Amino acid sequence: VQLQASGGGLVQAGGSLRLSCAASGRTNAVGWFRQAPGKERDFVGAIRWGDGNIKYADPVKGRFTISRDRAKNTVYLQMNGLKPEDMAVYYCAARTIGANPIWSMLADERTYDMWGQGTQVTVSS
Repeated sequence: VQLQASGGGLVQAGGSLRLSCAASGRTNAVGWFRQAPGKERDFVGAIRWGDGNIKYADPVKGRFTISRDRAKNTVYLQMNGLKPEDMAVYYCAARTIGANPIWSMLADERTYDMWGQGTQVTVSS
């Protein structure tokens, strides 16, 4: 399985961007993570492929939305109301082996065995 993330760019605070993560094969879950300069990589949100359940990190709840297109095997991260603190490199990751992850596993990087290249999101204030 390969992952292709796209959609990053420069946006003003309050603006929106949509990131895409296209998977070339079967996945059990797809997660989004982000890493700001000098900081650790943080969980943003994830979708469990089988039942479509979605988990969000608290800082993005109500502003970010994850959706999927089954036919395209693509997961989207719609980001609205962007803030300067959202600026980071965003990564999508997929769980392609093992069982469907339980809810608590979705936020754990170790759940995912395949990572896409990052895409930069820059938010100007």
